[in-house]
Amino acid sequence: MLYLFTDLDFYTILLLMLALLFVLFYEVINGFHDAANSIVTVIYTRAMKAKFAVIISAIFNFFGIIFSGLSVSYAIVHLLPINLFLNISSIHGLVIVFSILLAAIIWNLGTWYLGLPVSSSHTLIGAIIGIGITNAIMTNSSIVDTLNIPKVIEIFLSLILSPAIGFIIAGLFIFFLRNHCGNVKKYQYIHIRTNEQQYKDDKKKPPFWIRTILILSSVGISFSHGANDGQKGIGFIMIVLIGVAPSGFVLNMNATNYDITRTYDAIIHLHHYYKEHELELKNIVNKLQYEKELKVLNKNFYYNNMCFVNESKHESLMLKYIKNYSELKSSQRNQMRRLLFFLSDTALNIAKLSKTPTSDVRFLYNLSNDLLNTVEYAPLWIIIIVAFALSIGTMMGWQHVAITIGKKIGKKKITYAQSISAQVTAAISIGIASYTGMPVSTTQVLSSAIAGAVVADNGSLQTKTIKNILLVWLFTLPISIIFSSLFYWISLKII
Repeated sequence: MLYLFTDLDFYTILLLMLALLFVLFYEVINGFHDAANSIVTVIYTRAMKAKFAVIISAIFNFFGIIFSGLSVSYAIVHLLPINLFLNISSIHGLVIVFSILLAAIIWNLGTWYLGLPVSSSHTLIGAIIGIGITNAIMTNSSIVDTLNIPKVIEIFLSLILSPAIGFIIAGLFIFFLRNHCGNVKKYQYIHIRTNEQQYKDDKKKPPFWIRTILILSSVGISFSHGANDGQKGIGFIMIVLIGVAPSGFVLNMNATNYDITRTYDAIIHLHHYYKEHELELKNIVNKLQYEKELKVLNKNFYYNNMCFVNESKHESLMLKYIKNYSELKSSQRNQMRRLLFFLSDTALNIAKLSKTPTSDVRFLYNLSNDLLNTVEYAPLWIIIIVAFALSIGTMMGWQHVAITIGKKIGKKKITYAQSISAQVTAAISIGIASYTGMPVSTTQVLSSAIAGAVVADNGSLQTKTIKNILLVWLFTLPISIIFSSLFYWISLKII
């Protein structure tokens, strides 16, 4: 953690600490804004008391972050090309950070106060895009150079498709329950509402087996939410640290000699692969270009990469003779980070060619992972403080959004079957997205799943609520882009 203050003056250190507090505050807001997603149905079906549900949700949000890995974190980091941070001053980096955070915090707090479910992920990603666009305009450069367009498209698709998938899967789940549990007396309880059961059996709680499913699926959503949304906080802190204190964070300063040797070996293996397949790769690229099927590579890109890979063998020799990255100069660490990312992208691009053999695809993906082993990382202290911030936020202010999700999506109270369908769908969908490194919105997935379950169960939706949710969903991206762009532009004018 001492590397946090390397080459920084006193005032920059103060601003950096303030920036980290802002990120943690954003994560607290994320917690109480999205906490309702995992606890709303267990509370409104009376499967669990609110105070216990909130505590359990906070605990499993914490565990979700601790055990989830970093694939989603670096999906956020890679939205902006790393050169944007490595080529600017620390103060400029802090301006970027505060502009993004202010935009995200203001929109999240405003929608939370109104009780409207909104995607914290959507807000954060929009704010980051706003910085990229504004930077391109102010520097008269291409947006392609200041935004990682393929990653932006990939994340957009996940944010757009995930609510639709949640709606459809939850609807199919209800259809299954209706056809397989509706005519069996033992399972008919699953299709009634809490108030109906209390009137019928004078019981305030659902049957034990229904409670068990509701609680377990709620735990699943909490864990998945931590694994996905918590990683975004980790990713943003890494953006802060790389932008403001690059000498200490562009590479994992705690990497062992084994980790560095593994990285060096991957560079050498990639070099040998290109040498062994040089003629074959040339023929593949030329043929694909001739057939106009080339989507991943073009001829110039291929030759430039070949030259770079050949030269990189010499540059990578510095890794052969060191045991710790602290032995490299600050400029060498920045250079090494660029080199490793470029080589990794090259390996992945070749792996995506349709003519690349399956065995080579696996080999190239493994090389890519080894190349990024000491680059895509997060110190343990960052993971822990983000986990605590999200968990603390989970135990605060959850009622606003919970009322909207639990009572205002359908015209009637949701049934046990609808609750189970929505929760299981959300837990599995968000869990898969976290595993594959796709940032998705817990809020959007669960809200859509509840709506899908209600519609499939021959229920009707509250038009006003659905309209408000859709409007917020549509306006979140442009508003967060405008806010971050405005804050960024004003800040640069001031400094």
